[in-house]
Amino acid sequence: MKETSIEVPLVETANLADHAADTNGPGLGDAWTGRGGHRRRSRESAIRMIFLLTALFSITALGLILFFLFREGVPIFKVVSLKDFLLGRDWYPTDDPAAFGIFPLIVGSIAVITVSCIGAIPLAVLTAIFIAEIAGPRMKEFLKPVVELLASLPSVVIGFIGMVVVAPFLQRTFDIPTGLNLLNASIMLAIMTIPTICSISEDAMYAVPRELREASLALGATQWETIFRVVLPASLSGIATAVILGISRAIGETMVVLMVAGGAAIVPTSLMDPVRPMPASIAAEMGEAPFQSEHYHALFAIAIVLFLITFAFNMIADQISHKYKQVGSATL
Repeated sequence: MKETSIEVPLVETANLADHAADTNGPGLGDAWTGRGGHRRRSRESAIRMIFLLTALFSITALGLILFFLFREGVPIFKVVSLKDFLLGRDWYPTDDPAAFGIFPLIVGSIAVITVSCIGAIPLAVLTAIFIAEIAGPRMKEFLKPVVELLASLPSVVIGFIGMVVVAPFLQRTFDIPTGLNLLNASIMLAIMTIPTICSISEDAMYAVPRELREASLALGATQWETIFRVVLPASLSGIATAVILGISRAIGETMVVLMVAGGAAIVPTSLMDPVRPMPASIAAEMGEAPFQSEHYHALFAIAIVLFLITFAFNMIADQISHKYKQVGSATL
């Protein structure tokens, strides 16, 4: 029996314009593609212009903020030297003569952030590991929205809890004069940063390809070895980003530290000492400082220091995140 074969020609729909040009003459196809290409190029140019204007607006707004910040803060250095401002241990801006030493404020800010990070980062990352790698589907569907809901709590609510619940507990437990201190502020900031770090870290772990997990398990690794030697290294860039965002929120947080830190501009020697971080000083005193006074300029200078610390920290953390993103690897 003779076999027959039928060849079916394939028509590439992407070349319809060329086909039209061949069958109907050179004018029709060229005109059709010319108008379409012109419209497409015009639309792309308009989109690029919109993005460019948006970027320029953002950069301009940031530049104006920095200009205003430095314009209002730099005049204080006509009254006090930069060294005395940064290293001075006395902050009495309303005395005569006034003292503008912000060293206790800097130490208070660093102490609160450090203690809060010691508790927040491990708890947040471990919670993210549980949600992403261990919890079942139903548990994950319950925990993920709860964590995101906690991240949306207003800071004034958390500060209120610190005042009426945590402060009396610390006062009774440790027999101290007041529960508004460094430890209380650190606990409240940790509560604020845990949901942010946890949620973004969980997303980073979830984005790790399933093939990496399956390959690790196929090579004989246990679930815990897969988590700590494969998943965590592969998602380290995302976890670092989560930590950056969480700490950045804590550094600039004002309401919580204003309510529960104690408000004393002293260098703390223990966790039970009251402190006054830099954001709390700005918020508490800006309303009382006369316009264009030395006190007014000093508060803006504190804002400059706070901005530079935050900027430097974010740059270092961004470099670390970029490094791990480029050279991070998983090992068994």
